[in-house]
Amino acid sequence: MRNRSLAMSGSRLTEAEAASLEKQVEQDPQDIDSRTKLLGYYFLKQQHVPSAREAKQRHILWLIQNAPESEVLATPYGLNYGKINAEGYSQGKEVWLDKLKTDPENLTLLEYAAKYFMLDDQELAEECLLKAQSFDNSNQKWPAALGQLYSLNMIKQSGTDERTTAQKALEQLENAYDLSAGLEQDVLLAQLAKAALVAQEITKARGYAEKMLSQNNSDWNSGNHIHHGNITLGRIAIAADDVEAAKQYLINAGKTSGSPQLNSFGPDMSLAKELL
Repeated sequence: MRNRSLAMSGSRLTEAEAASLEKQVEQDPQDIDSRTKLLGYYFLKQQHVPSAREAKQRHILWLIQNAPESEVLATPYGLNYGKINAEGYSQGKEVWLDKLKTDPENLTLLEYAAKYFMLDDQELAEECLLKAQSFDNSNQKWPAALGQLYSLNMIKQSGTDERTTAQKALEQLENAYDLSAGLEQDVLLAQLAKAALVAQEITKARGYAEKMLSQNNSDWNSGNHIHHGNITLGRIAIAADDVEAAKQYLINAGKTSGSPQLNSFGPDMSLAKELL
């Protein structure tokens, strides 16, 4: 995505270069590329530098208001997070809601607004995604996003609520899988296995785990398959009181070659915790 590349290049700007871009934007407010670079520049600084947080908020609000189909709004660079900037998030939320009232069937606006709401207003995100899905029900992106949303909600719950949400996540993820092919299917397998496990659909969870481990690819996702496939089988084993098998699956999970996700966020520790 070109806009993501521009934002990433912005993270390497010097303070003087960022100030120069701000002047360009002041002279030409429609300079979306410069705004995108500046969002990249402010992204890492926002947690520690109040002026950076305010500048990022200002550019995001302008884009939502004046160029809501800008692709950078579909990336982390174009989001305000309530835990980091509650005021900025609330302002962006109101502008997105106004845009959706004006153009309620615009799929791009529904997609980008759902991404904005995903962490802080799950009900709004769900509303946007379900509406988009009703207009465009053969597109895998909507059930994939709904599956992600329900999986996020599942983490916060326990007992019957957790299982019910997991079943909703599983249903949407299976829909997305059926509408996908190739790599699009492969990247859903780990989510499918986890949702199936929490939903107590053990046969399905084992099937998705075995499918991950049967892949013999060398792409960026292969490390995820090795890790999450073994974690899933290990959790199934420990639930069946086969501790020795669970230990071996944990060892096997650690033999992953890594992946962008594992290298950024670390391994899934659920099986290790259950063994302890």
